[in-house]
Amino acid sequence: MFCHLSQINVQKGQPIKQGALLGLVGQTGRVTGPHLHWGMNLNNARVDPQLFLAR
Repeated sequence: MFCHLSQINVQKGQPIKQGALLGLVGQTGRVTGPHLHWGMNLNNARVDPQLFLAR
């Protein structure tokens, strides 16, 4: 989940490759400045997305 984007460059179900531009950082919604809010759900439960990052 990527929130507060000013532009979305992909469609639901679209295959993407590493390094692809998914969207542009924005400041939509209730925010105080531009930033990227990202999260992940697993089996309808929020989980820490850092658990899925390659090290």
